[in-house]
Amino acid sequence: MSTYSKEAVIERTATINAPLNLVWHAWTIADRVSQWFAAEARITPKVGGVYELYFERGNTNGMNTKGCTIVSMIHRQELTFTWKGPDQFRDFMNHGELTTVKVKLEELKENKTNVRLQHVGWRDGEGWDEALKWHEMAWSGVLNSLKSALEEGIGQLCCQPE
Repeated sequence: MSTYSKEAVIERTATINAPLNLVWHAWTIADRVSQWFAAEARITPKVGGVYELYFERGNTNGMNTKGCTIVSMIHRQELTFTWKGPDQFRDFMNHGELTTVKVKLEELKENKTNVRLQHVGWRDGEGWDEALKWHEMAWSGVLNSLKSALEEGIGQLCCQPE
């Protein structure tokens, strides 16, 4: 019996000791996303553009969000994209209407940025409860990875793009 429904929402937040523009670039520039989120990324930062993450380098058949797109975007404030679940959930999660991830950014004092992530579009049915629980854990890890990568200030993540 399902305990979640379309009204279920995963919400995660993190305060990152990095300026807003660097956090924005970390979500919207493919070579930066691949430094903290996925092994490879294809991103076209505009509404309708691709937002594809490949979690295993060179694997375009599994463990990816191939076909996902940017639904809405407000520069340096908000990014919303469609989402596909990992392979263990692909039979029910990666067809038809996909779930959606919204990332909201808020500039705070002292070069800090608040990141608020919401993942919506959950359904009733076999497997959905497990997928939701898995994503609750995974999104916490994703935001921790972003925070660590930006606060360490190593590589391109700490710099303005050219």
